[in-house]
Amino acid sequence: MAKAAKNDGGIVETIKTVVYALLIAGVFRTLFFQPFWIPSESMKDTLLIGDFVFVNKMAYGYSRYSCPFALCPISGRIFASEPERGDVVVFRHPVNGSDFVKRLIGMPGDKIQMKDGVLYINGAMAPQVPDGTFEEVMGPQGSMGNRPRCENGAVGDGAICTRSRYKETLPNGVVHDILNIEDNGYADNTDVFTVPEGHFFFMGDNRDNSQDSRFPQSVGGVGFVPFENLIGRADRIIFSSAGASMLYFWTWRSDRFFKAVN
Repeated sequence: MAKAAKNDGGIVETIKTVVYALLIAGVFRTLFFQPFWIPSESMKDTLLIGDFVFVNKMAYGYSRYSCPFALCPISGRIFASEPERGDVVVFRHPVNGSDFVKRLIGMPGDKIQMKDGVLYINGAMAPQVPDGTFEEVMGPQGSMGNRPRCENGAVGDGAICTRSRYKETLPNGVVHDILNIEDNGYADNTDVFTVPEGHFFFMGDNRDNSQDSRFPQSVGGVGFVPFENLIGRADRIIFSSAGASMLYFWTWRSDRFFKAVN
């Protein structure tokens, strides 16, 4: 009897330990940092498919989307701090509820337009300077097996896929990479977007392969994103897997451990 009671007590203690660990992990994920796995190529070459990113949840304060399943009993934001133009932000899509990661381009009240593949903010061009090419081997990438789009046309598996790379400078001095796949693409020329108050305008760095604020929500785009939907700022890549799973450690990219997101 004493042995059985001891065993029962051990099981109870194990369960309590697991519950406490889950609670601590939940609090840490809600208040401080959230891991985020990059599933698509819309932010290349800043973020690659398979990058495992830590998202800073403290950067912009907290909203109901700070909690798993949007369960936080918060209206609007608390401890709010406005993001900066050029931040790489994880946010909740206003319609379909998915988490997206894009670069913040337009602040409330800004007028945003694309002309011949060049970004204009409030009528002023964001300068672009050629910076060589971004190259990668054609083949399935990530858990979904997506293949990249290439500027050098359709290439077979194992061949080199290239895209022109540029350095773009935003009005506040933030300099970041962008990629070009084609000239005069669908979103290379747009109308003027006026960002509403309390909302932000986002774009992917892989400009010709990103469903972002240039596209309306009715066709799967992001549209304007409310401040409430911002989850946090992508600050650092912890590690990066070039394979179909992050568990395939032999496919981890050696040059991306603890790399800052710029």
